[in-house]
Amino acid sequence: MKQIGSRIRGYFNTRFGFFVLAIALFWAKTYWAYNNKFNLGVKGSMQELLLAINPIPTTLLLFGIALYLSGRKSYITMLIIDGLTSVWLFANILYYREFSDFLTFALIKGSGAVSNNLSKGVLGIMEPTDWLVFADVIVLILLLATHAIRMNIQPIKKRFALGISVLALLLFGANLSMAYADRSGLLTRTFDNNYIVKYLGLNAYTVVDGVKTAKTSAAKANAKASDLDSVFKFLKQNQATPNVTYSGVAKGKNVFIVHLESLQQFMIDFKWQGQEVTPNLNKLYHASDTLSFDNVFNQVGQGKTADAEMMLENSLFGIAEGSAMVADGTSNTFQAAPAILGQSGYTSAAFHGDVPSFWNRDNTYKSWGYDYFISKAYYPTGKNFEVGYGLKDKIFMKYSTQYIEQLPQPFYAKLITVTNHYPYTLDKKNQTIAKTKTGDKTVDGYVQTARYLDESIGEFMAWLKTSGLDKTSMVVFYGDHYGISGNHKKAVAKLLGQETFNDFDNAQFQRIPLMIHMAGLKGGINHTYGGEIDVLPTIENLLGIKSSNYIQFGTDLLSTNRDQTVAFRNGDFVTPDYTKVGSDYYDTKTGERLSKLTQAQKTAVNQATNKVTTTLSLSDRVINSDLLRFYTPSGFTKVDKSAYSYNKTKATKKLKAAQKAGTSVLSRNQGQSLLDKYVTDAPELADDDAAASSSDRSSGSGSSSSSSSASSVSSSTDE
Repeated sequence: MKQIGSRIRGYFNTRFGFFVLAIALFWAKTYWAYNNKFNLGVKGSMQELLLAINPIPTTLLLFGIALYLSGRKSYITMLIIDGLTSVWLFANILYYREFSDFLTFALIKGSGAVSNNLSKGVLGIMEPTDWLVFADVIVLILLLATHAIRMNIQPIKKRFALGISVLALLLFGANLSMAYADRSGLLTRTFDNNYIVKYLGLNAYTVVDGVKTAKTSAAKANAKASDLDSVFKFLKQNQATPNVTYSGVAKGKNVFIVHLESLQQFMIDFKWQGQEVTPNLNKLYHASDTLSFDNVFNQVGQGKTADAEMMLENSLFGIAEGSAMVADGTSNTFQAAPAILGQSGYTSAAFHGDVPSFWNRDNTYKSWGYDYFISKAYYPTGKNFEVGYGLKDKIFMKYSTQYIEQLPQPFYAKLITVTNHYPYTLDKKNQTIAKTKTGDKTVDGYVQTARYLDESIGEFMAWLKTSGLDKTSMVVFYGDHYGISGNHKKAVAKLLGQETFNDFDNAQFQRIPLMIHMAGLKGGINHTYGGEIDVLPTIENLLGIKSSNYIQFGTDLLSTNRDQTVAFRNGDFVTPDYTKVGSDYYDTKTGERLSKLTQAQKTAVNQATNKVTTTLSLSDRVINSDLLRFYTPSGFTKVDKSAYSYNKTKATKKLKAAQKAGTSVLSRNQGQSLLDKYVTDAPELADDDAAASSSDRSSGSGSSSSSSSASSVSSSTDE
């Protein structure tokens, strides 16, 4: 027995022995992570085999670099490579847990635009077992440090090192051939990133993503006007006739876009412990003058909120990797809602209680033609005014009205709420409903922040009535993306009172609220299947604008002859009849998995698949190649980005000058602000006013709380 132990130790004391040990440990922890930290949807013996072997080729290739070096350098290089690849695995575990996707170069490149408060989110999703991915690195370092394994400084022949590299490439070739045998077109068709990792491994996926990123850069440089021919042909073939009953019914009305952060459709009419979670939105949803949709889905990818904004205001999909607002928002040409309406006499403004650089909004909004961007610097500061990703919704909504009342009418105003954002934390003073009891902290806090969001909407709608804007405005409410990801299946099943929550259920769970509210509008609940991509054409028809003049991939949700195929960013889809998730198909009405398709079913799902693939591909081509620079619609003037500035001092002067037109709420109220008519129960404002009153009494100023708050707004720091 001693001899066997001595031989084993002697083997690992050789450079090749240490190399084999490092490979084995790295493979073991990677395979463990695949099975325990990701949801790759492995099915069948072939996929199980590929999942088991796919870490080996790239690990051999990367670790094999160390064999080209001599002595201690070889060991140190191997440990560095092991450490770096472990960090990459660790980062993907954290990202995947909340976003059900893997990191991309485009996402990393744009990380500076979304870094605000990101650390809080990362800490919130970290689990102790995540750190096990560094166990092999620690073991190897300890073995060397304690001399349980000694470094062998004898050189290895370069041809031996070359042989390892060749073996790695041959193994990868075999891996790729087996993957293509099981899933044809793996690297050429639009597949979920889970597929690439499942078949080829995380390191190979990283290379594939890098190649895609380089191709995207080249596409823009080599693009030409004729590249739009296939886009025009597709859009013409897939046009839907706008609903003439609703055409122009909102012509000349103000338009409010209220962005309901992370709110999902299941929250509408949802009760917890006998209480409605969203009573104000429920009332709007069922109102006779609200067009409500119960089968509209989010279609976001990695860009999440940024993708939702891209679809809502451009009817273009977010890109496959990263965020189009970050990657292309500064340089690309767009024909977005603010510019389209702006050239029809509208004033446009976006409101967001966070830093303007988040998702590159400060640059993208100029490309979209926003006249004003009211961001964090425009709002008051105070104790506990912020949570997570910006100003709390009740405070944000109240102080946004100070600028809304100054906008010349008609106007287009987008308000982006943030309190109902992961990790769904809210201080006790603002909690008006108990947490749910699934045992999952991400899920259980969701109803509290959703209720807070709903209360802020109730307060805002009451002010619209006070100001008279309720009679002259169309208000569009939409949820931007899911709040609870598919990685919380057990908790969601418990929350919804279901025994299970499978992949089909998760696809249906992607529904978001969409409500269009306007006095006198013929409302009701519409059951058509659609997505965020369809919102802009719907709004345009209501405003009497012809969407067919523009390159837009959505169709009017009120049209009676529209195709109801809803494309997801990863290539999956939902129709009223069929749902595709990965390689599986389901009956949408029953949820039954269709193990063997009939000829009619095959024809239907193939048509839907082709439609989805073509739509995503052409939308990507428009953005990645910046094709809109080659096309200017009749009557539309290309946006001049240099004409816009979101500096607070300049914006304030511009708004003041705009009052001369006499069309704003402030002008029509003889310059008297309605800010003090805004009723909110935000405890922070009560505390702030109490502190201000105490200070006033001490100094003998005797100023009112409303003037104190207004002063706080006007004295906030310029950008």
